[in-house]
Amino acid sequence: MAITADAIPGYRTGTWTLDAAHSEISFSVRHLAISRVRGTFGTWDATVVTGEHPEDTTVTATIDVASVSTGQAQRDGHLRTSDFFAIDEFPQITFVSTTLSHDGSAYVLAGDLTLRGVTKPVTITGELGGITADAYGNTKAGASGTLEINRHDFGVSWNAATEAGGLTLGDKVTITIDAQFALAS
Repeated sequence: MAITADAIPGYRTGTWTLDAAHSEISFSVRHLAISRVRGTFGTWDATVVTGEHPEDTTVTATIDVASVSTGQAQRDGHLRTSDFFAIDEFPQITFVSTTLSHDGSAYVLAGDLTLRGVTKPVTITGELGGITADAYGNTKAGASGTLEINRHDFGVSWNAATEAGGLTLGDKVTITIDAQFALAS
């Protein structure tokens, strides 16, 4: 379904920069087949460029992988090693959008995700929270989205057997983005 500017209250063209103080990118993965381990990346940046037609919108994002935090220092240290993110060789995760579309009540942002030097197409499904002015007269926009990746597709295949015969980690990783942007130009 086509997205029109008229259908988005307050729609503005221009370059939008991340308001990091009001944004978060997090992930979760199945642990011991009974629960989920969650984490965040504390340092990341994103830029949105909106065009005359909303479907011409582009999004680029970069994550500083060393900023990973699960609330447990030993696990965070392990995630930075070659078993997982290999931050010495691959210090960033990047995303570059290819298309934006609308499917029912959801927006669908397709693009290329690069993790550990491997680039794969992914789809983020989410919503536009809205566009408004803050108390200082700055135009702000909020959006959220989720995607699921198979970590093995990106060369993240470490695992360990449990005493019960299962594996420590699941294959699927859910990534959740909650972002606020400020119109820069």
